[in-house]
Parts: sequence; structure tokens; C-alpha cells
Amino acid sequence: MLHNPLILLIAAPIVMGAICVILPDRIKVFIKIAASFVCLASFAGTIFVFLKKPLVYNYDSYTVLLADNLSGFIAAAIAAFALLITIYSFGFIERSFGRYFGYVLMTLGASMGAVFANDMIVLLTFWGFLAAMLYLMVNLKGTDASAAAAKKSLIMIGGTDALMVFGLCLVWSMTKTFMMSGVRIPLSSAPAYVAYFSLAIAAFAKAGAMPFHSWLPDVAEFAPASVTAYLPASLDKLLGIYLLARISLSLFAVNGVTNTVLAVVGAVTIIFAVIIALVQHDLKRLLGYHAVSQVGYMVLGIGTGNPIGIAGGLFHMLNHAVYKSCLFLSAGSVEKRSGTADLDKLGGLAKYMPVTFAAFLVASLSISGIPPFNGFVSKWMIYQGIIASAGPKNPLWIVWLVAAMFGSALTVASFMKLLHSVFLGRPDRELKDVKEVGFAMSFPVIVLALVCFIFGVFAFILPLPVLIAPAIGLSIVYLGSWSPVIATILIITGITAGIFVYYVFRSKKTFRTVSIFVGGEDVETLGRISGTDFYDTIKDMKALGGIYKKEAAGGLDLYNITRNAVYYFTRQLQHLHNGVLPTYLVWCLLGMIGMFLVVFLRWQW
Repeated sequence: MLHNPLILLIAAPIVMGAICVILPDRIKVFIKIAASFVCLASFAGTIFVFLKKPLVYNYDSYTVLLADNLSGFIAAAIAAFALLITIYSFGFIERSFGRYFGYVLMTLGASMGAVFANDMIVLLTFWGFLAAMLYLMVNLKGTDASAAAAKKSLIMIGGTDALMVFGLCLVWSMTKTFMMSGVRIPLSSAPAYVAYFSLAIAAFAKAGAMPFHSWLPDVAEFAPASVTAYLPASLDKLLGIYLLARISLSLFAVNGVTNTVLAVVGAVTIIFAVIIALVQHDLKRLLGYHAVSQVGYMVLGIGTGNPIGIAGGLFHMLNHAVYKSCLFLSAGSVEKRSGTADLDKLGGLAKYMPVTFAAFLVASLSISGIPPFNGFVSKWMIYQGIIASAGPKNPLWIVWLVAAMFGSALTVASFMKLLHSVFLGRPDRELKDVKEVGFAMSFPVIVLALVCFIFGVFAFILPLPVLIAPAIGLSIVYLGSWSPVIATILIITGITAGIFVYYVFRSKKTFRTVSIFVGGEDVETLGRISGTDFYDTIKDMKALGGIYKKEAAGGLDLYNITRNAVYYFTRQLQHLHNGVLPTYLVWCLLGMIGMFLVVFLRWQW
């Protein structure tokens, strides 16, 4: 059994992680070496599995674990992110080394178990284990805010995990097997629909789609940046969308109803989250809302129901994990050097942290869908999938397309604000001693930024034919034409020509030197201009003002709504159970009457 690579990829990280948790911090060198070795070995192992797939682990002719085209590339991506986060953490984490790296390794092993699971019980076991790991890692800071965020994430994901259990029970009742391979359930009955949407909700919560999204911005703001980059930004997105793709592509035979629901969830998630992100003043919370918004594209792509849209959704899942991890790790570097993530206190860091700025700029362009980076290609494919789904059976396709394109425009606007607030403009006086982070923290963001470029320029050579197309098992037909290599050459040529023309034809005689001013006011008198208020005026719009107020007060948070409803019913029960004996006697009498009526009516029937 231990010679099976699937078992080793699951067991080795979990066992070593458990050992690291109990080791004292004074041997942190050994802990770091062990963590890096296991992550590197896991990455190499997943590459082996990807090349040798399909691989299985059988127990008495029962397929417990399965590595196919979809789970194979997801597992390789998980291991790659674990390795990069581990390297970054060498320079980022300052205490609790054993617990931190132990949780990282156990999360890696459990993620492998969830991805390779072909048995529903095994899937549930690792899925629940991951929720516990998220709680522990978010709460590593030990502050009241991080504890509250950890509790919220556990309750929301744990609550939807209960729906997942219910959905898988329905699947078993319809198929009489716990194996997911070889099962194709038609959505022709109410139990089938309930089972599908129960599992879809669990996927939504894991990935951070609305209305199960509110845990993610809280975790992004209060958890360590490396934890946010590791879980909500990469692994949770990969696992959540993996589950949605698995049930939509193989476990169930989806139809127009399910695709429409997915499209609605995707479109609403895109627009709502990016609008909320526009007015955020915390760097990591803003990125958290964008992590929610980008999930909408993935869900919308799968909801198109056609090969190019589904491929675009899965490619965007992979791209998002790359550029959003880069953004969160860069934000962690900024926070570590400046001591704050408050946008009002940042600015002008480009000259102090040039490597971090360059990586953040590339990731910002990618998430905004700017060519030639990877985010453009996946969004372009999703747009084509929406257009390909147009027809009498899908009259709302134009709504989905407008939502996707408008969301991209708002994303560009949001990151213009973010880049100005953090890296451009005048720095705060307290930030003059800021310097670039070391190699351990710079290397991962450089690698991720390069992947953004490589996956964009060589999208039709490497990621799409090697990873995405085999995963969906369908032939991808493109509606349009895009040559990323030629486009990249033209873009670089245009930029170079512009710089050349500027330096050749500029003339010092046509310029005069004056002091810097804004709106006619001297900057020295006016003070530092921050970019955080770029879009604050939209709060005054009648259509959006109420939404912003409700969101700020938690009125649109499903967690708060559910909690208030539970508190209301418990208070009513408290009034009924008031300790007065006649009240209890009345309830006993009413219960007996109810039981008598049930028995009598059943006997009569």
C-alpha cells in the first residue's frame, strides 16, 4: 500500500506535518528543512502522477483513490503553491514555526486526499479536515480579530459541509455506491437536483462565491498574508472549483436549469464583489473581495455548458491561483516592511521595493485581463463561451456577457487605485526606511509573475493543450482568433518605439520647471494625496449608497443573517421555556394531543 504514489502523496505530508507541530521552535532549522523537502518531494511526486495518469489505489476491487486528467493537474498545482508558500514563509514567519509549517504540510496532504478521492467517504473526511486546518491557520496570530475570522470561516464552510454530506447521501441512495467514477446521474428528479445543488453550495463556500463569500474578506484582512495566499487565494479556489467541475462534468448530467443557476451566481458574484472592493481602504481586504469577484468568472465559465466556456473557467481557476497568490504575497511583503496594510498610510513604495512593485504590477495587469498576461486569455475564453451559449434557450446570455466585461473594467479601475495608493504618489514620512524583502520572500513572487507572463504568451502551447483540454475531455472550438506571441511582440515593439520617440524628440527648451501642484494648490501646502479616495464618490449614488451601508453594517452577510435568525428563534424558545410548571404541563398536553391525532389519522387512512 505504501508503495502506491497516491498514498505517499497523502500520507507523507500529513505524518511529517504532525511531527512538526509537536517539535519545539528552537529547532526551526530542522523544521524548515523538513517542510521544504516534503513540499519539493510532493511536487516531484505530483509531476510523476501527472505523467503516468491514470493511477488508482484499489481496496478489494474498490477504487478508493483515482488520479485522472482533472485531478492530476490540480494536484500538481497544489503542490507547486505549497512549495512556493513554504519558501516565502522562511522570511515571513517569525514565530510558531512548528505549528505553522506543520499545518502547511497537513493541509497539503489533506488537499491531495480530497483531489484524489474517488470514494465519497474519503472525500468527506479530507474535506472536513481541511476546514479544521483553515481554522487553525487563520488563528495563528492569536488576536481577537483573527479568532473571529477563523470561527466565521469554520462555521460557514462547516455549515455547507453538512449540505455536502446530505448531497452525497442522496447520491448514494440513487446509485447504491460510494464510488464516484463511472457514475452519471441524470437531473430528472427532485432528489437529483437537491443532491447537485447541495454539492454545488459546498463548492461555492469553499471557493468563496456569493452568497457564501463573507468569510474570505475577513480572513484576507486578519490572517497572515502567507496563509491567505496559501488557502483562500490558491488551494481553496482550486478545491472548490475542482468539486464544481467534478460534479458538473462527470457525476451529474447537467442541463439548462443548472447552467442558468451557475450563470446567475457567477454574474452576481463578479459585479457585487468588485463594486465593494472599489471603496476598501485595507490592502488585503480589497484583495479579498477581488478573490471573491474572480470566482464569479470560474462559475460563469462552467455555467456556459460548452467546451470553450468550461475550459476558460478551469483555466481562470488556475490563473487566479497564480496571480492572486502573487498579489497576496506582495501585500505581505509590503505589510512586513511598512508595518501596515492601511492604504491611507502607504504610498511611493515603488522606489523602495522595486521587485515587489514589478511583481504586483504584472499580477494586477493579469487579474484585470490585460494582454499579454494569462488573465486575458482565460477571460477571453469565458466571453466566447457565453457567446456560444446564446440562443432561444439562453436569452440572458447578453446579461452574463455584460456582467463579465463590466466586472473587468471595474477591476482595472480598482487596481489603478491600489497601485497608486501603495506604490506610486508621495510616500508617507514614516516609510522612508522601507527596503526590499530578502530572497526567500522575493523568489516566489518573481516566479508567480513569470508564470503570469508565460501562461499568457504560450497559453496555446503549454497550459491549454497539456492541462486544461485533457481535464475536460472535450474538443475546444474557438470562435475568434488570438495570437499571443505575435501580440506580445507588437506590444513590446510599441512600448519600445514610444520610449525611443520620447527620448529622441524631447526638448528641454519646451519645458519649464515648476513646483508640484494638485488642482492649483502647492503639494507641500496641501499635503500628501492618497489614492484611497479615488472612488469614494460612488458611495453617494442612490443606487449604490444603500448597498455600501448594508455591507459595512453586515446586513448582506449570510453569516450575520443566519446568526440573527438563530438568535431570534432561541429567544422565542427561551420565552416558552420560562420555568413555570403550568406552561410545561400545557406543552405536554398539546404534544399528547398531537401524537394522538397522528396515530388516529394514520389508523383511519
